[in-house]
Amino acid sequence: MRSIKKEEIAALNTEEFNGSIYVVDTLAKADKAVEYLSGFKNIGFDSETRPTFKKGSLNNVALVQLATNKRCYLFRLNRIDSSSSLIRLLSDENIKKIGLSLKDDFTSISRRMKFVPQGFVDLQKIIQEYDIEDKSLQKIYAILFQKRISKSQQLSNWEAEELSLAQKKYAALDAWACLRIYEKLCPAKDYI
Repeated sequence: MRSIKKEEIAALNTEEFNGSIYVVDTLAKADKAVEYLSGFKNIGFDSETRPTFKKGSLNNVALVQLATNKRCYLFRLNRIDSSSSLIRLLSDENIKKIGLSLKDDFTSISRRMKFVPQGFVDLQKIIQEYDIEDKSLQKIYAILFQKRISKSQQLSNWEAEELSLAQKKYAALDAWACLRIYEKLCPAKDYI
């Protein structure tokens, strides 16, 4: 089984998403983003929630990220709450949404909007077939691409009035990295 140590990851060059990043903070923008994303068979998926440091306290998911290789859309659910077009996309069994450890994402999103998750691929369920022991996004990515994903923005305020450039880059990278891992492990799967 392949694995990697934190010290080895620290020595790697940092990865960046070099595509375009779009902040989706209105229902009209959500409709346009979903229209674009619906033209793809596979898209990367992730979500972010403002951290809470109080025991027993939970925040609603603030951001859903959906990425192709050239674009990432950051859906600010704390602004648009529930988008019927986004719900349709997340429930579309014909479009694969590739993410990691999806159960928590589904639980968080369903507290904000009702949807039936379909077409999702959880990388944690398929990596063992490829002899990868580590289950974190950072470690899987480092093993496959010899690049480091910075986690410096993970615990930032995802409900901030404006997302910082660092937050946008971090959020886009996490969704895109999931897609990239899937494309490397399953190269014959449906692509547009």
